[in-house]
Amino acid sequence: MEAQVINDRLKALREVMKREHLGAFVFPSTDPHGSEYVADHWKSREWISGFDGSAGTAVVTMTAAALWTDSRYFIAAGQQLAGTEYQLMREKMPETPSMADWIGQEMAHSDLTEIGIDGMVNTFADVEQLIADMRRHGGITVRTNLDPLERIWTDRPPMPMNPVLLHDVRLAGETCQDKISSIRRALREQHADGMLVCALDDIAWTLNLRGSDVHCNPVFTAYLLISSSRVTLFADPRKLALSVRTYLADCGVDVAGYDEVVRGIKDYFEYNILIDPDEVNYTLAKVAQSHRVVAGKSPIPAMKAIKNTAEKVGFKQAMLRDGIALTRFLHWLKPAVETGGQTELTVANRLEALRKEQEGYQYPSFDTISAYAHHGAIVHYEPTPETDIPLKPEGLLLLDSGAQYLDGTTDVTRTVALGPLTDEQRRVYTLVLKAHIQLEMAHFPEGCSGTQIDALAREPLWRAGLNFFHGTGHGVGSYLCVHEGPHQVRMNHVPAPLFAGMTVTDEPGVYLEGRFGVRIENVLMIAEDCETEFGRFLRMEPLTLCPIDKAPVMAGLLDDEERRWLDNYHEMVYETLAPHLDESDRLWLREATLPL
Repeated sequence: MEAQVINDRLKALREVMKREHLGAFVFPSTDPHGSEYVADHWKSREWISGFDGSAGTAVVTMTAAALWTDSRYFIAAGQQLAGTEYQLMREKMPETPSMADWIGQEMAHSDLTEIGIDGMVNTFADVEQLIADMRRHGGITVRTNLDPLERIWTDRPPMPMNPVLLHDVRLAGETCQDKISSIRRALREQHADGMLVCALDDIAWTLNLRGSDVHCNPVFTAYLLISSSRVTLFADPRKLALSVRTYLADCGVDVAGYDEVVRGIKDYFEYNILIDPDEVNYTLAKVAQSHRVVAGKSPIPAMKAIKNTAEKVGFKQAMLRDGIALTRFLHWLKPAVETGGQTELTVANRLEALRKEQEGYQYPSFDTISAYAHHGAIVHYEPTPETDIPLKPEGLLLLDSGAQYLDGTTDVTRTVALGPLTDEQRRVYTLVLKAHIQLEMAHFPEGCSGTQIDALAREPLWRAGLNFFHGTGHGVGSYLCVHEGPHQVRMNHVPAPLFAGMTVTDEPGVYLEGRFGVRIENVLMIAEDCETEFGRFLRMEPLTLCPIDKAPVMAGLLDDEERRWLDNYHEMVYETLAPHLDESDRLWLREATLPL
């Protein structure tokens, strides 16, 4: 987007701020449901800044603008903000001020004492923290009842109106009624009579419904209010076909309009209500304070994270079909590049076309990262017609992609040698592979957090003076969001415990700006390992079925255990996929999976 367009929008925003006597306004990346990925209607931060990454916060004062984002987007954000007023704030870097400190400094010499933040698209916890932080900066107050873009975003996309769809209970593995009963039991353990559910994937999972309101995520825009005897879905009635309405009635779920949620909370009849301050937006949480509020974690994410038998079967079936498409793609890739005419976009489109041929395929689980050569160092690079570059029979192609199937969600990264490599490329590739294998081989006590095992993957890189600043792994939904909590594997503390039945990715990487990047990713299932006098132990089972390129491997850097793991993984990939491939693809896969 042209920098002048963004600067013109900042000028219009400041006219609104001036009329409202606001010294700053804060724009998050979320929607009223705390979503990571949001419908176009709520892409306010992208509209006001021009930065289109999934994570970041923009802050605009009367004289300055800044955007905070994490390490995945340092390079991309720098490029997209170039020429605008925005200063890039690299989160967790020692030189980067906190958002509150920066606002305080910018307003130190202003006669304005109030800032704005839309209470509908910020969680209760985030707004309360901002209020406390700004109080320490000279008593600056926070206003939460204004969305200034309503006045200046004249072509703002409408609210999404895609239909809500039934999700077959044979794939869900548990009825809506049983899930609601489990939620109510969990609420009683927290001494809560009911709860407000805002997270879209939690609502879809609870009701065994799916949608397409958010790009690449099979969710629909709604709220869910659960009490001890009633359940109400707040969603635009035009999105609900008769079959869905009948299904909800059979499940004992009432339906009200999406905009009726405030009235629904006010009319809530129980003694108390659970509000998750990290999930419920500030405006609705304040409405709920007309009742006795139990502040606590929603029980749904932990339930959703542990897959039942049907979901486990579905994952394996989805990974099988995905593996077939990936094998056919990788067989095609290098000869196609050698022939010429291939670019980052054309190979990404080829992979999606092969996935579309698979039964149950719906759409990508995220926009494909097809990053060649120096683009591979941009962690979340997505090729566009403007950035697309041709592929040559040399160097590395980093391809991170996934699919939504009716029975599972996939997420896989392979870094492929398209031809000759430098010794540095081979060394880095092999160290990333070592990191990947170390986490795959992990054995650990039940209840460990992902933070406690994160170092297993990083140690081979740390030993070489290398690191990466994104998480090592995240949960994956069952035909739901590709990023699913509450557990993660990452350096910063995430206390959610790990249990058998959880999915988690394993995706270490190294990114050398201006040169190349390497990442290798599988989706894993956490499984029971053994039980000893020290308790139950868990292990990792790979779900992803896709050969790991052996051409870049410096075999001498792998120890015997790591080589055995790679050979065993490849044998499993071949034995599982071979019966479903034609002779040409099968012969290629046999060669690709031979022992190192």
